[in-house]
Amino acid sequence: MTALTDITTAPSVFETVESEVRSYCRAWPVVFERATGSRLYDEHGRPFLDFFAGAGSLNYGHNNPLLKRALLDYLARDGVTHGLDMSTTAKRDFLEAFRETVLEPRALPYKVMFPGPTGTNAVEAALKLARKVTGRETVVSFTNAFHGMSLGSLAVTGNAAKRAGAGVPLNHAAQMPFDHYLGGRVPDFLWFERLLEDPGSGLDHPAAVIVETVQGEGGVNVARAEWLRKLADLCRRRDMLLIVDDVQMGCGRTGAFFSFEEAGITPDIVTLSKSISGYGLPMALCLFRPELDLWQPGEHNGTFRGNNPAFVTATAALHAYWGDGALRSRTLGRAARVERALLDLCGDDGRSAVACRGRGLVWGLEFADGERAEAVCRRAFELGLLLETSGPHGEVVKLLPPLTATDDELDEGLGILARSVRHAAERRTTGRAA
Repeated sequence: MTALTDITTAPSVFETVESEVRSYCRAWPVVFERATGSRLYDEHGRPFLDFFAGAGSLNYGHNNPLLKRALLDYLARDGVTHGLDMSTTAKRDFLEAFRETVLEPRALPYKVMFPGPTGTNAVEAALKLARKVTGRETVVSFTNAFHGMSLGSLAVTGNAAKRAGAGVPLNHAAQMPFDHYLGGRVPDFLWFERLLEDPGSGLDHPAAVIVETVQGEGGVNVARAEWLRKLADLCRRRDMLLIVDDVQMGCGRTGAFFSFEEAGITPDIVTLSKSISGYGLPMALCLFRPELDLWQPGEHNGTFRGNNPAFVTATAALHAYWGDGALRSRTLGRAARVERALLDLCGDDGRSAVACRGRGLVWGLEFADGERAEAVCRRAFELGLLLETSGPHGEVVKLLPPLTATDDELDEGLGILARSVRHAAERRTTGRAA
């Protein structure tokens, strides 16, 4: 693929009218016009292979034809678009499909709640419910966690820069070390359990613990199945609810529909968003055990919790991809393929990536610093591949290709990544392009 040589800055209307808070457009300074499958196209027709996938909102690719057909048919017959929490045929179809293809095959008894349409809405609902059920305030989260940008979600988020944007104290939360955070020098949960046992520790008895099985924004930090099982056992023994935030890692990203399935645990509460609609349409779910359903009518609501077009595409996605185990097997099979390619990019000479990690089709390539990771993503963009960085210092290049990407597209993206790593290393050491 030829490198892009005539990329221009965004048109002035974006700079003069839109807020300075915009971010992704700064890393990818083109104006996108259309998208299909694994590719985005700018207004000049240049293709970009998308290994970002709407931050995990497009697991089934852009404008997936099966989902698009269902959506167009629904709109053509004047289906309800906005329904608050009214009963509609679209919602009924989704609930039935979700029960039959997701909950029942996994023997999960969850009630389904529709909060506002984003991941942070689902997290806020989970936190409120945990506190309502237990009558306690503190929620434990983990180092490098990311759970959203509203105040409650920020309180259980680790990133200092994001937390600073709150402008007010972020209370009623406590942080504990995530798996591997202490380098294996301390037995799992020794510190946490000691704080719970000691009446002088200052840790109020938590209402709940919230965890990501894979910390995407935190640097693609992967929790071991054993660690997750120990956490679930600790929550049971210490009367704390276990919340799994599956906003980015759910809907097949790690292979199984839920990322916690590999560990064989059943969380008390689960949050879903991003790819649950399958089409990039706003939608979120908060799932919980029936005995926790203590909500009063309207106690937690939102004007756009009834996004019926999202129900339509979500139902189509469930029928198309989760009636059997084909997508799961394909995703898990590709994990080894990606890992091999990333391991080839790791070295001990200080120029290449220093480590790689992931599950399913979420992978991180770690560099010594954020400058190197950013240089790799910048070069990848010039070569037509969209990647983002993550981690506390932006030191990890994160790969989130669509689960529906072809083998050729996967190989193409990995090839561009390899070229970008070599280019960035060469420029750093010699000042010339590879």
